[in-house]
Amino acid sequence: MKKTKKHLLVLSTAALLTTALAGCGASTNNTDTSNNAGGNQSAGGGAPTLVWWTIGGQLPANFDKAIAAMNEYTADKIGVKVDIKVASWGDWDTKINTIVNTGEPFDIMFTNNSKYNQQVNIGAFADITDLVQSESPDLYKLIPPKVWDGTKVGGKIYSVPTYKDSSLTQYWVFDDKYVQKYKIDTASIKTMQDLDKPLHDMKAGEGKSFYPLPLTQGDGFNGFFNRYDDMTLGLPPIGVKVDDASRKVVSVLENPDIMADLKLLHKWYQDGIINPDAPTKTEADKGRPFFAAQAFPGAEASWQINEGVAKYDMFPIFGPIYTTSTIQGSLNAISANSKYKKEALKYLQLVNTDSKLRNMLAFGELGVDYKNVDGEKVIERTSDTWPLAAYTQGTFFNMAVTKGAPVDQWDQVRKLNDQATSSTSLGFAIDISKLSTEVANTKAVWDKYRYELMTGASDPEKTVPKIISELKAAGMDTIMKAAQEQIDNYFK
Repeated sequence: MKKTKKHLLVLSTAALLTTALAGCGASTNNTDTSNNAGGNQSAGGGAPTLVWWTIGGQLPANFDKAIAAMNEYTADKIGVKVDIKVASWGDWDTKINTIVNTGEPFDIMFTNNSKYNQQVNIGAFADITDLVQSESPDLYKLIPPKVWDGTKVGGKIYSVPTYKDSSLTQYWVFDDKYVQKYKIDTASIKTMQDLDKPLHDMKAGEGKSFYPLPLTQGDGFNGFFNRYDDMTLGLPPIGVKVDDASRKVVSVLENPDIMADLKLLHKWYQDGIINPDAPTKTEADKGRPFFAAQAFPGAEASWQINEGVAKYDMFPIFGPIYTTSTIQGSLNAISANSKYKKEALKYLQLVNTDSKLRNMLAFGELGVDYKNVDGEKVIERTSDTWPLAAYTQGTFFNMAVTKGAPVDQWDQVRKLNDQATSSTSLGFAIDISKLSTEVANTKAVWDKYRYELMTGASDPEKTVPKIISELKAAGMDTIMKAAQEQIDNYFK
């Protein structure tokens, strides 16, 4: 295999377009999906309705009306409709695992690097290697070969990648009113330790019930493990440091840099910087004074609307960088049992090539949730309740810019990708076909402890040794040995 180059010129961009960061609640619409094949055919033999599972917030009153408008449009364009099912931010992990493991019918499913490899390995998703080229040629041509390659498992394509922020840039974000009030110099903040003083200043000034760093169980401190490439394993305790030329697979939690940050996170929890219910809280409150997110220039325009904050100050703290996992950060796969694989690909092709549909999915009901300012190129959001996460759906490069963001926003995102460095392990994805038991067992151990650890609630000096002991008993050493052999072979 050829070694990956430091710079990639083919990928494109954006990160959490945070129409996705609004508060969430478990909810789905009421369309009947009892058909074992996933989507439903109308009684009159009309357009099939595909079941698409995704992640998002609480459904607003006009959700069904907005989806009906999309369906009227797509039924006319390609003879396909969708029944969009939404798993809330807090419930997504559990809900998607249940759907896949029980064989509940669906046609399209949003997935990501934390689940994708394992889902492919158990046969949940269709091999679309040939079908995506024959049935959706415009979609296949739109997405660069390197991005398709990043989705492959065993040399085959099992999902359509969202062509956007294939490189990762991590941002830290402050509500500007606290920046001004506490004279926070964001330019001087480079590490978690640099956050200690401003967060404590905010806590001291705002009072006991104010939490400068509000966290939820699912996210913890976003981007905490960015310095390590998880090789698409979806298990943060195992990884390779992104700049390690020797590509040594390590026990990440035991590395001194990670342990130091875990101790600081725990101190913040003890000091009331982090909300005490963080390990059990499933949805974020609006108006967060500080948060971390993968993002792109202009993302604050959406955050300000979603959070009800007059002005956010955001600054990059890490990246841009490419790993195989960043390419797999947002994918849509088709069920291996779907009757409508061709129709699903045609629908995803339309999402990625038709600006009108793209905007409806990203922003909601035209005239209610948003209005066009400059054709399909610039929109103004008029509500903050649309629940669907734009980053899960399709490319950002046929989607409107939100009024208030730079008009060249997507060009700026492309530049981030052009400037991105690469993980030394870029291109490698671990083959877990012979490790399924060990992967399942180690992930179960991590899931048992991660909420408390990653929100600072547990003392890492006590918890980490316990986690490592249980991970080893579950097969961690076997996975690490196999990963090292595979990665050494790949980069011969």
